[in-house]
Formats: sequence, C-alpha cells, structure tokens
Amino acid sequence: MRNKKHFTPKEWGILSLLKSNPNKLFTAEEIYKNVWEGEPFNCDGIIAVHLRHIREKIEDNPSKPILIKSIWKKGYCYIGE
Repeated sequence: MRNKKHFTPKEWGILSLLKSNPNKLFTAEEIYKNVWEGEPFNCDGIIAVHLRHIREKIEDNPSKPILIKSIWKKGYCYIGE
C-alpha cells in the first residue's frame, strides 16, 4: 500500500479479508457476510462504494485499479502489491 491512510472499520475489514486471501474471488455477498457478519440483502452497491473508497486510498490510479480487481458480475479479488 502507498502511504498510511485512515480506513473505516468496514473498509479495513474488507481490505483485510481480501489481502488475507490473495487471488481468491469473493462475491459481494461473501464480503458482506464476513465483514458485517449478517445476512446480505441487495448489498452490491454497499460493497462497491466501500471498495471505491478503499481504492482511492491504496491505488495510484483508482479508476484503473491494479491491487483490487473487479470481475464483472462475479466479485472482487486482491491481486497484491
């Protein structure tokens, strides 16, 4: 990661989950279950917004992410640094 940034508890939970499982694809529902510890309902937008905020903090160019990849209609994975 670039320089130290402040992460919200949910952002940190998402980033920790993805980083501890590099190259593993997680659906938005799986991320929600792991971080919020509840049953997901229509959580795609919630996860997308949190990931956008994370990317703004860790990516050199958040609009072209290289650390956290989105796989269209499938999920997200951490590629690594």
